[in-house]
Amino acid sequence: MIQTSHRMTTEPVVVASENGRAGLIEAMNLLRAGGSAVDAVELAARITEDDPDEHSVGFGGIPNVLGEVELDASIMDGRTLRTGAVAALRGYGNPILLARQVMERLPHVLLAGEGAAEFAAEIGYQTADQRTEESLRIWRKRFEEYGHNAEDIVSVTDAANTLTRPLGLTYKPASAEGSHLGTVNFLARDRFGDLASSVSTSGIGWKYPGRVGDSPIIGAGNYCDNRYGAVTCTGMGELAIRAGTARSLVLYLKMGYSLREAGEEALRDLAFLGNEPGRYMNILALTPDGECEGFTTVPGKQYIYMKADMESPLLVDRRSL
Repeated sequence: MIQTSHRMTTEPVVVASENGRAGLIEAMNLLRAGGSAVDAVELAARITEDDPDEHSVGFGGIPNVLGEVELDASIMDGRTLRTGAVAALRGYGNPILLARQVMERLPHVLLAGEGAAEFAAEIGYQTADQRTEESLRIWRKRFEEYGHNAEDIVSVTDAANTLTRPLGLTYKPASAEGSHLGTVNFLARDRFGDLASSVSTSGIGWKYPGRVGDSPIIGAGNYCDNRYGAVTCTGMGELAIRAGTARSLVLYLKMGYSLREAGEEALRDLAFLGNEPGRYMNILALTPDGECEGFTTVPGKQYIYMKADMESPLLVDRRSL
């Protein structure tokens, strides 16, 4: 006699940073059709990565100081704690898809730089320039604000607008308000109660080459555990790395804190690092019972969420101390 397992069904939920609306809606459609939380957060992130108007994620992301787009992403399965991530990926798009392949095919968690690109080539991914005319225009404008002649920074070498390295240019980080801080992240619970999380970013605009933020760092910008909850972050990733924000909030939930208490404790951890202007951190959290919440070190930030019985996503204010 064949035995089948019967798992209790739950109401699907998707939570996202405020720039993830299109991806969130498609993720919910997938969950309503019986899809898994892992598939949902991958799909949602990929949709945002493909949006050329989102200049802090994927295609159209603002290049680093040398005019090169570097992508970071991670994905985590709350049922198994399996995860995959890529960092400083150049020459390829959709880093969330590659992060999923790291999780599925390799014994590793994180691939970076040339290694990530080598893996992409090995499994048949096609190279793809992630720069757009608009992202390059924004990139050039910043150097002009620093007093540089754009022609001294960029050389057009062919019809494809290939950029040469701006040799001799001293790295200058952009002001916090104009640095295109941003990331997209998604949390999901499927009908079987499984949680998953995804994070994708092109990092801070005009960043130093090789800079990696919290997005691909499990425990800093992403952590997901069916038993306690899922957490993702956006903002100045260095802060979440220093405080171990994602894992810390999940740990506070494990210790018995309410979701609000756990989020506020994570904000206190971040406050201990100091309050430099423009250097903020946003947090999203989702518990196994479907409760969700957003937190921020800067009042006025928002997030979106959607449950299966809702017609459209709801935009909600994040909590702050």
